[in-house]
Amino acid sequence: MSVEQRRVALVDLLDRLLAGGVVIGGDLTLSIADVDLVRVDLKALISSVSAEVPSPWGRPL
Repeated sequence: MSVEQRRVALVDLLDRLLAGGVVIGGDLTLSIADVDLVRVDLKALISSVSAEVPSPWGRPL
C-alpha cells in the first residue's frame, strides 16, 4: 500500500506528533501607514508529559 492511499485517523496523527513534540512559531507585526508599531515573535513547544518527561511546573497541588 502506498503512502498516498494510506488513511490515518486524526487522533493517531496527533498522538505521533505529541510523542515527539511539535514546535510552532510565528511573527506578528502591527503597523499603521507602513510604520511598524509592535512586533511579537511567538514560539511554542507542544509535547506530551509522562513519567519520563515530567511537567516543568512540578507536582499539582
